[in-house]
Amino acid sequence: MSESLPLNVLLVEDDDVAAESVMRSMQRAGLPCPVTWVEDGQAALEVLREQDARRKAPRPRLILLDLNMPRMNGFEFLEAVRADPKLKEEVVFVLTTSSADSDRSRAYDENVAGYMVKSAVGPQFAKLAQLLDGYRRAVQLP
Repeated sequence: MSESLPLNVLLVEDDDVAAESVMRSMQRAGLPCPVTWVEDGQAALEVLREQDARRKAPRPRLILLDLNMPRMNGFEFLEAVRADPKLKEEVVFVLTTSSADSDRSRAYDENVAGYMVKSAVGPQFAKLAQLLDGYRRAVQLP
């Protein structure tokens, strides 16, 4: 990916405090990564399928996905994305409070690019910002 090309992030997170912390960490790191924040998997599908008139998440993009959400949780979202021919190749990183082996295995079974436990990505999500910056610089996305 070109250095000047921004990476668009779709943040799927129902916790306002966590979402704000993620967005602040990216701002502090100076990442050219516009963030579209949605509150659950159903809202994320609407954005990805361009059915939301207010919110967009253009390519190149990656999805930061919480697992425990109302209406449509992260696993239901992953199943819907992987079953949709137009969305099945979306790059998804799980960002969750769950450190359960069963959740991690289940997420990787749905071809996630990574699984991060919120408490392990550093104070105020600093390690997350570093990861996204390195990923943005090194990987070419569809």
